Amino acid sequence: MHTLVIEDDAIIGKNVQKGLTEAGHNVVWVRDGRHGLEQAVSQKYEVIILDLMLPQLDGLSVLGKLRQQGIKTPVIVLTALGSVNDKVTGFKLGADDYLAKPFEMAELLARLDAVCRRATLKPAASLQTGDLTLDLTTRRVKCGGVDIELTPTEFSILELLMRHAGQVVTRKMLCEHLWTSDWEGTTNVIEVHINRLRTKLLKGTKEPLITTIRGRGYALRAL
Repeated sequence: MHTLVIEDDAIIGKNVQKGLTEAGHNVVWVRDGRHGLEQAVSQKYEVIILDLMLPQLDGLSVLGKLRQQGIKTPVIVLTALGSVNDKVTGFKLGADDYLAKPFEMAELLARLDAVCRRATLKPAASLQTGDLTLDLTTRRVKCGGVDIELTPTEFSILELLMRHAGQVVTRKMLCEHLWTSDWEGTTNVIEVHINRLRTKLLKGTKEPLITTIRGRGYALRAL
């Protein structure tokens, strides 16, 4: 897997590079935001590991510029900034996952596999609910005839909601669909992705398609 690591801490960068290389990744390690952005734009990577506290150009700026340029490479934010506000900002800018320092290499590898699996899954099928269509082959989404640009994580969430249109999909179901079959972690990050997905779908419809079922989860309206 061709992986870009943007991390200025020499010890962490070296350990991540070593761990990923031993796991079979082809790793490029860059130590500042400006050169990291240049690498991400000029070369094709399957996943990017991005620190936030970077010299020359901070990680959130790098992430924002990547998404503005239409680069959809999955990004895992790796940082010591672990507050809810930091996470929300990262997800709003297009991060696919968020891992706070300190961390275990095994968890980083698991999260890398998860985001890459979501990004590359292309079964020959499509889903449709009313004027909302999701093509699993081309990974295109249309709502009311309008093309909707989604991150891999948002796409995967919408896929599960469409497969259960009109039914309640719990937060735990979404977490297990996105990350692991025996998920035991927090589910609050799901709300961030759901809100961002709900807003994007409004480009093609006048009313929100995703309903929050208090205390239970979410449901996609069966149109």
